[in-house]
Amino acid sequence: MRFACDTGGTFTDLIVEDDQDRLHMYKASTTPADPVKGVLDALALAATDMDLSLAELLSRGEMLIHGTTHAINAIITGTTAKTAFLTTAGHPDILVLREGGRIEPFNFVAAYPEPYVPRALTFEVPERINSAGTVHTPLDEAAVVNIADTLRARSVESVAVCLLWSISNPTHELRVGELLDQHLPGVPFTLSHRLNPALREYRRASSTAIDASLKPLMGRYLGGLTERLADAGFSGRTLVLTSQGGMLDAGDVAQKPIHAINSGPSMAPIAGRHYARSDSDAPNVIIADTGGTTYDVSLVRQGRIPLTKETWIGQPFRGHMTGFPSIDIKSVGAGGGSIAWVDAGGLLHVGPQSSGAVPGPVCYGAGGTEPTMTDACLTLGYVDPDNFLGGTMQLDSAAAAKAIEDKVAGPLGISLLDAAGAIVSVATENMVQAIADITVNQGIDPADSVLIGGGGAAGLNSVAIARRLGCPNVIIPETGAGLSAAGALMSDLTHEYRATFFTTSTAFDDDGVNRVLEELREQCQTFVDGPGSGAESHDIEYTVEARYASQVWEIEVPLIDSTFANAEQLAKVVEDFHATHEQIFAIRDPGSVIEFVGWTATARCHVRPFSHEQQGDRGRLHTSRGRSVSGTRTIYFGGVGQVDAALYDFETMESSVVHRGPAIIESPFTTVVADAETTFQRTASGSLLMQP
Repeated sequence: MRFACDTGGTFTDLIVEDDQDRLHMYKASTTPADPVKGVLDALALAATDMDLSLAELLSRGEMLIHGTTHAINAIITGTTAKTAFLTTAGHPDILVLREGGRIEPFNFVAAYPEPYVPRALTFEVPERINSAGTVHTPLDEAAVVNIADTLRARSVESVAVCLLWSISNPTHELRVGELLDQHLPGVPFTLSHRLNPALREYRRASSTAIDASLKPLMGRYLGGLTERLADAGFSGRTLVLTSQGGMLDAGDVAQKPIHAINSGPSMAPIAGRHYARSDSDAPNVIIADTGGTTYDVSLVRQGRIPLTKETWIGQPFRGHMTGFPSIDIKSVGAGGGSIAWVDAGGLLHVGPQSSGAVPGPVCYGAGGTEPTMTDACLTLGYVDPDNFLGGTMQLDSAAAAKAIEDKVAGPLGISLLDAAGAIVSVATENMVQAIADITVNQGIDPADSVLIGGGGAAGLNSVAIARRLGCPNVIIPETGAGLSAAGALMSDLTHEYRATFFTTSTAFDDDGVNRVLEELREQCQTFVDGPGSGAESHDIEYTVEARYASQVWEIEVPLIDSTFANAEQLAKVVEDFHATHEQIFAIRDPGSVIEFVGWTATARCHVRPFSHEQQGDRGRLHTSRGRSVSGTRTIYFGGVGQVDAALYDFETMESSVVHRGPAIIESPFTTVVADAETTFQRTASGSLLMQP
């Protein structure tokens, strides 16, 4: 039995894969002050549903896969550890100057952003290694000892060390680490060449500082998670989802917590790719995960999930760049709990503020006073107040309507239903723009894509989003309300290893490249033989970061071979680079020299295959519900008015029978809205296929 748990801003999603490979889904409210409580509450719901005690359920579990927003929330709220930054003498402003970009280059009123680690806690280490890896200035060990004494006096909780060109020669960084161990015992530290051996000082320094600042917090959190699970009866393996779309043991993530920044959301494209392969032949897949707080959009391009190092926490250039590879996810504040408000000029906005888990939308009756997207959908008749979360939660329709009347309809001078419809329309437009940013702006036509709707609120406006974008098909998976948790069951135990080695297409250093790739392969094999030893199978993937000569930025190109033995292999990589560059930037320059900069090897250990495609009842979602869905309900569409919509039960719909809206398709965890122009059917794999 496996458990996959994703802790979101509003709900904690749990999917249980039982001993017969059947899936069971549960949702519990997230407790922001104690996220582990939401995990245990969701597990308690599962235990009750299966007529077991919590201890009995947990004792049967071999694995718990956990996605969490704890790391990113700590950064955003400023609750990370008190961290010091050590860098080469003469370069204390790496985190201050960043990369020089500005969102508004002519806005001189905007305050200069604060560095991730304040200058008061930045210390210069007398040393210097040049780009060739040669020692220019020897390390002053006495100065490092004095710095350690100062850090102890200032009660520093963690240390980030990023010395110039440590990626060419890590000797000085390693010695600084030894001195910190000796003179600052018990204080965790991060060495940049171990964490992120990549070019560009700001990105390497930023990732190192972020990782170090999270170590005390995530060590306590993951230690508390495993301890409380053990106390409750769990003796299996605890894995944590990573930003790269894989998973690692909780202990390994505690050592490198930067891996957990996009934990959870990174699983949505894993699941989206799986469901798209089952029910669509579109070359590209748009995955939209609608949570209570955010709308997360990601992409699968030609079967591959793009990674990016351009991940900013906060606004670009004003926030902090992780500088660390992660799945490319675009997030906007447009979830089910996003607050609708009217500005002083009489314009309606939805988000980015959110009611979150506490107090939640007005209709939850938990103290919320501001109207939200969920309140609007309830007022429009899309959501059944008596059957929310399978009837476990009663919604207050009157309170939701009053909040919309007072805060939106009244100020705008329109009717209640028009105001609720406007809230949904504005939220829809915000979501459309988020998708356009990650598709149209990257040369991908949504008309050649399938839209996967994930998250509990996805079905409320996915048809409207698809119609605006021109997507011909929408897929709502049966586990869509817990898409990230479902993706966790499909993910692999994964670790990425990187090295920097410069060479060019005209003077290619075969021996040097092969040496680097062999070292990376050995690191991957160590991972396979260690944490991945119990996997059913494994593979190692190689990529290279390359650019045209004199370009500033590299693009990533997959490598078919792990060694270069002849000219044909190099020619293949060169052609693949040209093709990738043309796909991204619509231009190729075959006459230019190509520079190869960074090399990556990724070990993927397939712990257990996801059984969704097996025959019969295996791999299908099973829920316990107290009522059936049938009949009709009056709902409201903006520009159309009130209509009678047929009600369908998501779980009991027959496969391959085509229906036409207006309709509402309900399950215990989601509601899907189809207007009169939309046809839909349940597929053999269990998903809902909709054609706007």
